[in-house]
Amino acid sequence: MLDLDLIKTAEDKESFLVKIYSLEVELRENKKRIFLSGKYDKCSVILTIKAGTGGRDAEDWVTLLLKMYQKYCESKNWHYRILSQNFAEGGGPEGRIGIKEVSLAIEGEFVYGFLKREAGAHRLVRISPFSNKQLRQTSFAQVEVIPQISDKEYDAGIKPDDLKLETFRSAGHGGQNVNKRETAVRITHLPTGLQASCQVERTQAMNRKIALAVLVAKIAAKHEIARSQELSAERDKTKLLIDGGKKQTADFGRQIRSYVVHPYKLVKDHRTGLETSDIDGVLSGKIDDFLEEELKL
Repeated sequence: MLDLDLIKTAEDKESFLVKIYSLEVELRENKKRIFLSGKYDKCSVILTIKAGTGGRDAEDWVTLLLKMYQKYCESKNWHYRILSQNFAEGGGPEGRIGIKEVSLAIEGEFVYGFLKREAGAHRLVRISPFSNKQLRQTSFAQVEVIPQISDKEYDAGIKPDDLKLETFRSAGHGGQNVNKRETAVRITHLPTGLQASCQVERTQAMNRKIALAVLVAKIAAKHEIARSQELSAERDKTKLLIDGGKKQTADFGRQIRSYVVHPYKLVKDHRTGLETSDIDGVLSGKIDDFLEEELKL
């Protein structure tokens, strides 16, 4: 064991400790990379959150999960952008507006590798802010994680006749084009029923381009899952919710993680057994411990 007293000056000791800490951080990161060797682990992702069982509480839960993942992306220096979101009705406490469904593109290093096992049902237990009687409510949200596979890696072979294009007014608060022009775009791939939408750009043409890129990623992932034994195993582990089989629903008995606010504070991952009482920290994006445990599955 190294005796720090042999280092003569306080400055040298401090410098040495900083180097040791840096090496420990680097070692932890290298260990993570060992578990990030999957075919698509380096890919960016399309992450979608949908309200499940629980009514308005579930729609509010989608909003909380969205903030959690946004905070986590910021902590990792990942770039994210919301592609589309379907807002619920307003009129909630403190002017809260829930979200029925939201999709965002996340770009960065090993994004899919880190987030792929977040796919599944997330359960929230709390005193409902929508209940006048202060009743405890259990609500669910479904998270989907799909790798963005580029055209260079996969030829989607999409025919124009297989696409159904719909336009609608963007849903949001303010903005030059919001609720004024039909700039938002939804594209459906008729043979598979897969859909992609985008409403963040000012022009219909740009939204169509982004929606088509997302649709290609979804179709590519679906086809790769169908024909690749490797991705089929990956799908079973991460529970990717891509059409082609029976869709799972976000409700009781299907959750991968529970977030309990009342009658006690606890976040528990039902696959790894990892749990923490720091639910405020978790909902603020501190989910590294859970993701690192999931990598070992």
